[in-house]
Amino acid sequence: MIPEPLREKLADRIARAEDAREQAVDVMFEIQNHYGYMTDEAMREASALLGMTTLELEELATFYDHIYRSPVGRYVIRVCDSTICWMEGHERVVDYISSLLGIRMGGTSADGLFTLLPVVCIGYCDRSPAMTVNERVYGRLTPERIDEILRQLRDEALFPQSE
Repeated sequence: MIPEPLREKLADRIARAEDAREQAVDVMFEIQNHYGYMTDEAMREASALLGMTTLELEELATFYDHIYRSPVGRYVIRVCDSTICWMEGHERVVDYISSLLGIRMGGTSADGLFTLLPVVCIGYCDRSPAMTVNERVYGRLTPERIDEILRQLRDEALFPQSE
């Protein structure tokens, strides 16, 4: 399943490590970046590369909430539900995004673009309510700001910038 160039890259990374286990999370992220999530087959292949059991990798995958064991949208929206964000309108943000995308927390939009998940804290308390989309952080969320963010993401999906 893992393409040979990726397998070679991962094997090289593992070989350079003092202990293969220290590369486990990075290996899962690399595979996930390629496929979008860690399939059962990918877990078995990663465990073989790392010399670990699939159970050991499962334990790591369930600990790190950015390792996905089922398909997610191209953009994973994580709305902060810490105390400060909650006090500053977390529920309004979740309700607004849910209504726009037609999904509940934990769901993925019908077009496959967006998955909506909670996150405990992103450290943006001074700009709450806040959320992340993939690796980007957004704060001071209002319906207008959310509309603009989602519009930009949809545009980005339709018209990707060449790198």
